[in-house]
Amino acid sequence: MARRQLIAQSSLGRGDSNVSLSQTEEDNIRMESEGWSNGKSEREHLQQSGVESMDHHLVEFSETLRRQEQTDVEQPKEFLQQPEKGLLTPDQNGIFNRKHRIYSEEVLQRQPSKFDLGTSAESHTGKSLFTLSWGNANKNTRHKHDVVSFESGNITTAVRSSKQITLEWDSLPQSVIILTKPNSTSVRETCKDMVRWLKEEKKVNIFVEIRVKEELLEESQYFNFVQTWEKDEVLLLHTKVDLVITLGGDGTVLWAASMFKGPVPPVVPFSLGSLGFMTPFQSELFKERLQKVMAGPFSITLRHRLLCRIIRDESKDDRPIEEPILVLNDVSIDRGMSSFLTNLECYCDNSFVTCVQGDGLILSTTSGSTAYSLAAGGSMVHPEVPGILFTPICPHSLSFRPLILPEYVVLRVQVPYNSRGNAWASFDGKDRKQLNAGDALLCSMAPWPVPAACEVDSTHDFLRSVCEGLHWNLRKQQSFDGIREI
Repeated sequence: MARRQLIAQSSLGRGDSNVSLSQTEEDNIRMESEGWSNGKSEREHLQQSGVESMDHHLVEFSETLRRQEQTDVEQPKEFLQQPEKGLLTPDQNGIFNRKHRIYSEEVLQRQPSKFDLGTSAESHTGKSLFTLSWGNANKNTRHKHDVVSFESGNITTAVRSSKQITLEWDSLPQSVIILTKPNSTSVRETCKDMVRWLKEEKKVNIFVEIRVKEELLEESQYFNFVQTWEKDEVLLLHTKVDLVITLGGDGTVLWAASMFKGPVPPVVPFSLGSLGFMTPFQSELFKERLQKVMAGPFSITLRHRLLCRIIRDESKDDRPIEEPILVLNDVSIDRGMSSFLTNLECYCDNSFVTCVQGDGLILSTTSGSTAYSLAAGGSMVHPEVPGILFTPICPHSLSFRPLILPEYVVLRVQVPYNSRGNAWASFDGKDRKQLNAGDALLCSMAPWPVPAACEVDSTHDFLRSVCEGLHWNLRKQQSFDGIREI
């Protein structure tokens, strides 16, 4: 099957230095981020709102392998690419049929943003555009998609494809944001050199946090050109910035992801921390690495995030009264200071799964599989694998093993009324919230992943981080005494 791709672009222009929007627009954005209306089910709240507000991100249609109910999420058919000549149009399940073959189509698509205020791609001069395509940036190859056939009653997978995604700029990036690890002399020096190089060599607009700008101005008034933003301008920060650069460790990447409540620009993470599972780039080579990324094309890893909502017992119609929270690593529910075991009822798509009795439960993305979930006995999973890890924390059971669930499910973790104590939820290690009896936590895959640049490709960077960071399977080699005769 021929490769399909669409240009992914933002639908808003960018001002010179500040983000500005009216109160009405702020209210609309807040409503869009919540995506709630009366009479919707939990899955509709968590999935339909995300699908409708996507902005230049991947949507994988694999209805053949996972028969998701069509009534749960309506995929807009007008955005699907036209099928190739000779193929039928998709049926009600989104499947292309031709001579008893089912093509599990995976589409790189763009949907119109609900932040669109009337600007078109032709008149759009602020935000840099880019194209996403299947394949490796270092190889001039075309990758086929999975083809599932059922000839003569036998189901076979004829072709397995590379899911590596490549980003290529249609217009060179004009604005970058640099996020740094605080209280680090080495990070401060690297940031100063990087800002100077980007301004003098690349002539780009540079945004930093207020704290970083003050540090730079204390060094020299030369850095007066750097720009910053106000706290209430974060919602539209992605419309100003083409590239995000992080200087620090994995915690800095988590902080960068938490700043974007919706779409996230491409992230280039430089390692200035300790382990660095998500920071493949060495800070000493920042000029060469940024030169390659800003010229393109380069491989990216789509690091999926979880969308979490707390439903309080006193809320009506199971509607959340608190803001949704996006997590890149994991959300953990534990017993806090209580000496009693946690008692958590867990549901998957409204079906009862189990009752967790122990120290707690971790719901993790595959990117977070090397974090808290790993310490609790969960498996390490490639970050491109779409799934949700279900890992108990010290369960009071010998048979309670971790699970990996598909990415399209909605998980509900509820504190039962007969629980002896309360529970506490932590989101990426912060924003700790108490869960009382009757409260519930809804968790599903968010529609806005974090596109992280790769030094080589997703698999190479992942395996290298596991081997170097955790010394995975490192042992002394068995001695060789020669071939024995039988």
